[in-house]
Parts: sequence; C-alpha cells; structure tokens
Amino acid sequence: MTDFAGKTYDIAIIGGGPVGLFAAFYAGMRGASTIIADSLEELGGELMAIYPEKYIYDIAGFPSVLAKDYVGPAVEQALSMGAEVTLRTEVTGLERDEQNELIRLETTKGEIVARTVIICAGIGAFEPKRLDVDGIERFEGGKGVHYFAKHVEDFRGKRVFIVGGGDSAVDWAVTLGPIAESVTLIHRSKFRAHEHTVQQLLHGPADVFYPGYVATGIQGEERLEGVTFVNTDTGEEQTVEVDEMICAIGFKADLGPLKTWGLETERNQIVVDKITMETNIPGVFGAGDIVTYPAKFRLIATGVAEAVTAVNHAVTRYNPDARLDPGHSTNIMEKKAREAEKEAQLAAADDD
Repeated sequence: MTDFAGKTYDIAIIGGGPVGLFAAFYAGMRGASTIIADSLEELGGELMAIYPEKYIYDIAGFPSVLAKDYVGPAVEQALSMGAEVTLRTEVTGLERDEQNELIRLETTKGEIVARTVIICAGIGAFEPKRLDVDGIERFEGGKGVHYFAKHVEDFRGKRVFIVGGGDSAVDWAVTLGPIAESVTLIHRSKFRAHEHTVQQLLHGPADVFYPGYVATGIQGEERLEGVTFVNTDTGEEQTVEVDEMICAIGFKADLGPLKTWGLETERNQIVVDKITMETNIPGVFGAGDIVTYPAKFRLIATGVAEAVTAVNHAVTRYNPDARLDPGHSTNIMEKKAREAEKEAQLAAADDD
C-alpha cells in the first residue's frame, strides 16, 4: 500500500480506469511523479467492476478484446513508469493551496498533496437502474436477476433473458449467444449500441424483440423461472422460461463529493476547456467520461487522447519551462534511456 504522507506529487490522478491508467503512463513519460487514487478494490474502473469478461470493440488495434484482457496490459503499462497507487481510497475533498501553489486532496486514508490533479473518475459513483417489475427484488442476489453480470461461464448452457438496448445489453447478447442454451433480448426503443455489434446481434442466434417491448412480469418460487413481456403497440403478451436475467438498462451516475469542490458541472459531468482539459479550478484537469465540452465523444479512445492533453498542460503548469509537445513517444523514451544511462555513469564514478 502506498504511503503518501509527507510527499508532494507532480500529478495526482483520481480514478484508476483505462483513462486514468494511461494518464499515469504518459505522465511518467513526461517525468512526472504520479499517484493514482481509486475507491475500488482493483484498478480497471468500470471494466473490471461491471463487465470484466465482456468484449469491448472501440480500442485501437483490437477488433475485439475482453475487458479484463485489456485492463491487464493497461495496468502494467501505467505502473512501468513508476506511478504509485492507493486503492479503496475515496477522495472526499479538494482544496487549492494558493500560497504554496499546491492542491490538497482529502481522502479516506489521509491527505494527498500534488502540484496538479487530473480527474479521470468515469461516470462518478454509479448504481444500476432497477427494472420496474413487481417482485423482481426477490430474485436478486444470486437467484437469477443480475444488474452486474461479470463472468461469462455463469451463463453457459442457461436460458438467458436480457433487457436493454445499449452497448452492455447488446454485447452480452452477442457474447452469450454461442454458449447459452438460448438468449432472448427485448428493448423498448431504438438500439443505442454500436451499429456493428447490433448487426452481429440481429444476425446471431439470439431471439430479439424490439422496438416497443417491455418486461411486465416475473415468475418463480425459490429462483427465477420465467419472464413475461409485452409489445406496447399491439398489446401482444409472451412468457418465456428462463434461468438467468440480465437487466442492462443503464446506471444512475452521481458525482458524489466532487459536487462540493467548486467545479463547474453540466448534467453530472465536469466542464473542461476543450483545448487544455483544464477545469475552472487552476491546476485541476479532467479526462474521460467524467468531463464534457462541445462535440464530446464518450469513448475510451477519446478519453486516452484527453489524458495526453491533460498531462501535457499539467506539466507546463507546474513547470513553465517544459515543452508543451514533447514529441514522439520513441524520442521521449530514448531521451529517458540516455538520462538513466548518464545517471548510472555518474553513480559509478562516485563509487570509484
């Protein structure tokens, strides 16, 4: 566990998801001392907390990749540059120390002091939206109804019913199609998932009912046994026998303590300058799903690009003599290697 008492970091990163991890890596490339603070038990953010075994498709260089298989190398990459990490650590307060040009973060494990901060907190604190069906709560907690479906093997050979039309719902239907006994998906309106994945769903083995379909009833004694759903346009009702039900109808996001820090927000996101990724608080930057600006796209790919922008501007804020654009990564790493070699030579000379 990182002991951050008495230390001053160049950059403190709030959030250990894919964007925060890349921010830590790139900050290390820029020679910044860095710490990642995350409230979860492991790095990876939502990818590990919600769907580690779900395929994701918007990562450059990967036609598709399991979330956990992406997170593993991302963690290795971040830590390779010396980033420190403190987990199970909620950041509860932020105060700018004008006199010393520092930012003090109050956390559940003490104070983190940094010259700059980058907020990469995803959608903030989140909880799933509950499906409004009488009696559904009886089957939560391992009895057939899932709001967080984490392990693919839990559904092998099962009759699976999925509610939702976003990326999570469609991805799960595509992923489970080849291994489940059956997959039924219903959605009340147009799909919000990536077009390519939707086409995979519609041409795959799942039984798909959309638009205008909603769940109206649920059956079972000790465990889930069936779901009733209806076409809201025609009134036609159907009941299917199921073993497992995945409710992927979205999350209720909450900025939590961030709302009290004086940050400008808009619809539960932090407003940043689209050029610098800086918030209205000097020295505090943001990247990823937590931020908003005109023409914002909520993708991992754009989030890591925002992290690069935030890091570069953070470096020039605490070190005005630093270059904003350090050049290509190869040049940066070669320079770091030369500096390390020079330090080793000086150390050897001192020993002599």
